Amino acid sequence: MLRISQIKTSIDEPVEKVKELLLKKLKIQESDLISYRIYKESIDARHRGEINFIYTVDVEVKNEVKILKRKIKNVSPSPDLKYKNPQPGTEPMAHRPLVIGFGPAGMFSALLLAQMGYRPIVLERGQKVEERVKSIEDFWKKGKLNPASNVQFGEGGAGTFSDGKLTSRVRDLRGRKVLEEFVKAGAPEDILYKAHPHVGTDLLRDIVKNIREQIIALGGEVLFDSQVASFLIEKNKLQGIVLKNGQKIFSNHAVLAIGHSARDTFSELYDKGVNMTAKPFAVGVRIEHPQSLINKAQYKEFAEHPRLGAAEYRLTHKASSGRGVYTFCMCPGGLVVPAASEEGRLVTNGMSEHARSEENANSGLLVQVFPEDFGQDHPLAGVEFQRKLEEKAFALGGKTYQAPAQLVGDFLEGKASTHVGQVTPSYALGVTPTDLSQLFPEYITTSMKEALLGFDKKIEGFAMHDAVMTGVESRSSSPVRINRDEESFQSLSTEGLYPSGEGAGFAGGIVSAAIDGLKCAEQMISTFARP
Repeated sequence: MLRISQIKTSIDEPVEKVKELLLKKLKIQESDLISYRIYKESIDARHRGEINFIYTVDVEVKNEVKILKRKIKNVSPSPDLKYKNPQPGTEPMAHRPLVIGFGPAGMFSALLLAQMGYRPIVLERGQKVEERVKSIEDFWKKGKLNPASNVQFGEGGAGTFSDGKLTSRVRDLRGRKVLEEFVKAGAPEDILYKAHPHVGTDLLRDIVKNIREQIIALGGEVLFDSQVASFLIEKNKLQGIVLKNGQKIFSNHAVLAIGHSARDTFSELYDKGVNMTAKPFAVGVRIEHPQSLINKAQYKEFAEHPRLGAAEYRLTHKASSGRGVYTFCMCPGGLVVPAASEEGRLVTNGMSEHARSEENANSGLLVQVFPEDFGQDHPLAGVEFQRKLEEKAFALGGKTYQAPAQLVGDFLEGKASTHVGQVTPSYALGVTPTDLSQLFPEYITTSMKEALLGFDKKIEGFAMHDAVMTGVESRSSSPVRINRDEESFQSLSTEGLYPSGEGAGFAGGIVSAAIDGLKCAEQMISTFARP
């Protein structure tokens, strides 16, 4: 295969134009072309009045050696990106391995273990996706929270009810395997080459179900409503787990992929002496603008072009305090959703369907917080910091799971909002206009104000008066790191326990968490023989 980069088409040229251009680039006839596939597509909107698509294409041709000898610019041998399975080890494995949690890290560690014949047992505290959807709808329509199965817990993890972004800043070939497995499970093929691929919550629900069924077909088990209540640890070695219903399952090997909201499990692990530390994370609000405003700011006169869809943004700002402020999990054409997992505590998140067709754009607007902000020197101090914010948000919203909200203009002027304006909040349970400075410490409020003015210089209208800020966004990442050895991927304190993914503090997002799950499974496979 040959790889050809920097193939440019205008916004008004169809993707089929790529074929014509690569033939011209290689100076070959169509009969010499065996096949081609797009490896990467990106949008170049740097120049005013012009938008182009830039492609990298992998091509199979006749007389490949002859073409390479011509040393054509931007033409080279295509690298081998095929994922290579680990070689199974030889140490005996007395029991089947466990995977605790069925978000992206747990799902992909279980999938690889199943593909390699290790017949994993997956333990997920929440419901399978079909039932989980019903529990979440009950909460969003009636305010009836199921603490065991909600936006945070259940099949697919928190990412199932998000925008389904499949971008990652982790440069790892395992990311290609993750995307290919998604396509095999029903995702659109364009996620393999789009610069900013996403799936959307509506498609993700079927995708995670299909991956579950593949794991089962390969000999694995996936047990829902199966919360791990305790860990059986003897002489710093894992012996098994105890479920909430009292059932014991014995195993010396478990991928710990519990997600960033499994606070009761964090506490149990701490009580069992599992090594962990508090880590920095970020908190703030969801901010909503008209999607049309974002489209116009990003694409100018091309804003409504059918090939572009809903525009995205990713913004960062360093506050005068030195704290980083950034947008997070931007959801074009999406919704702000109720995402609580504990009674009496309010949490928001963002979500988009594949079409990204809702009226508003929303994003987290987050400020960094550090262990020294938490008020105590304890590995779980960040959890308590989150809980206090969520309890305040619940109270400010009226203790009904309505969310506290404020117009950006009022927030910048330091006065409480009494009504909403031209931007209709999308939060399903309704909002209570208020003063969000009552929710946050002063250093967070000040940092957000500075960032709003800074972001307005990058995206005109970002600080528009009627944009809506809805609190609280507190689950951007885990407040805990469950420390592990970076060679064996096992807990520093507990042999046989493999902390993985976002909940353990080693990933941030669907793809990076899935990659981390694969890494943990690979280490287990390469050390131990099949049980």
